[in-house]
Amino acid sequence: MSAKKGKLVIFAAPSGAGKSSLVNYLLPKFPALSFSISATSRQARGDEEHGKDYFFLSAEEFLTKVKNKDLLEWEEVYPGAFYGTLHSEVQRIWNEGKVVVFDIDVVGAINLKKQFGDDALALFVQAPSITALEKRLRSRGTDTEEKIAQRIAKASEEIARAPEFDKVVVNNDFEIAKSEASKILKEFLQDE
Repeated sequence: MSAKKGKLVIFAAPSGAGKSSLVNYLLPKFPALSFSISATSRQARGDEEHGKDYFFLSAEEFLTKVKNKDLLEWEEVYPGAFYGTLHSEVQRIWNEGKVVVFDIDVVGAINLKKQFGDDALALFVQAPSITALEKRLRSRGTDTEEKIAQRIAKASEEIARAPEFDKVVVNNDFEIAKSEASKILKEFLQDE
């Protein structure tokens, strides 16, 4: 399967739904895909690395990039925590002849889908329930109680936006979610 310049695959979900795990499973299975590293103004969590997991910027650096129109999309996801997609990162992947894969927030995903239309596949990964999301967030051990409460509050708003996506993959059973996402990707990446 050869990549078509200009295609994008966008994964979005409430925090804790399993989108990153799904993306990490799919990337080695589909050589046409290349991961887009997002920029953020938040601090690194756990063993996250600059240039691998995110481009970690200060809020000032991030807002300078916004002002200079260096971002394809961006949002203040939580107060003081900005996330966005650098034009240069997407161009780097397209220059390699690959399909860009995003693991981003729900609003950013919808904005990218609006910009790229049929050249973008927008997948919403949904946990079976808010309770399951909360349990997953707690098991990570990377967030404070305040952050977990903030993420759970935001999840309801994000779940309500699922109909704006091309496909919804419910991650109740990870094996089934992997199989379903693989099938959707194969269809999208097939040469026309």
